[in-house]
Amino acid sequence: MRTLIAIPVYNEQRRLQAVLDRVLEETETLRAAGEIDILASDDGSKDASPTLLSHFPVEVIRHAHNRGYGRTMQDAFRWAAFDRFDWLITMDCDEQHEPAEIPAFLEAIRQADRPTDNGQGADVISGSRYLSPQDDNDSPPADRRSINHKITAELNDRLGLALTDGFCGFKAYRVDAVAGLDLTEDGYAFPMQFWVYAVAAGLRIREIPVRLIYNDLNRSFGGPLDDPAIRWDHYRRVMHCALRRRRSDLPAHALDGIAGDPCEEIREQQTPSEQTA
Repeated sequence: MRTLIAIPVYNEQRRLQAVLDRVLEETETLRAAGEIDILASDDGSKDASPTLLSHFPVEVIRHAHNRGYGRTMQDAFRWAAFDRFDWLITMDCDEQHEPAEIPAFLEAIRQADRPTDNGQGADVISGSRYLSPQDDNDSPPADRRSINHKITAELNDRLGLALTDGFCGFKAYRVDAVAGLDLTEDGYAFPMQFWVYAVAAGLRIREIPVRLIYNDLNRSFGGPLDDPAIRWDHYRRVMHCALRRRRSDLPAHALDGIAGDPCEEIREQQTPSEQTA
């Protein structure tokens, strides 16, 4: 089994070395055996991140300018498929995903590959910061927790899921299961499209607990998305557009209460600028 660990990077010069040092340490044995590779996707960083990346034994994708978090995820999916990896793990470079939890994802992958032993077959293994609260969890900003809670509830209701955290980027994906999803959302609303397309494709989804870490309460989403009301509206538009595009493969009630054409509304309005920050 071969696994790719993909890490989006945008202006992370303060944290990049510590994160990559820990990821490389956690995966040393499996990398030496050829079972794990590391991919860093630099999304047009303007700081020293590109220079720092050159000092690490990792593969690097470099965007000439900022394309968005969702685009770095699409890059990782394509890279993993092209190089015929079996699984893809994605994690952030801002020290809010702990490299020490990589072994838990690898164990969940092993369980997913032998479901007859444990009933845990899965194509998507999604980290959840709310599945099993830990004593040392941080407290998220109120607007982020509220939006996560409401969006996750709507995803569950429309798609028949039982998620506890719709936004956590610490995930493992079975590469051949996600390779044909045709994902196009470039920004922070990428998870909205992903969950809809995953359900439409019949993918099996499992959550595992990860620690809730917020080390920068003032971190920006970029541009208008720093306004919680605009962010909430944008996320729902992207979700509703994805629901409409995949409606023939979704539960009959998935589009209940959605008026008009949310895809046309997105086209008519300039999508708020987004960064991987």
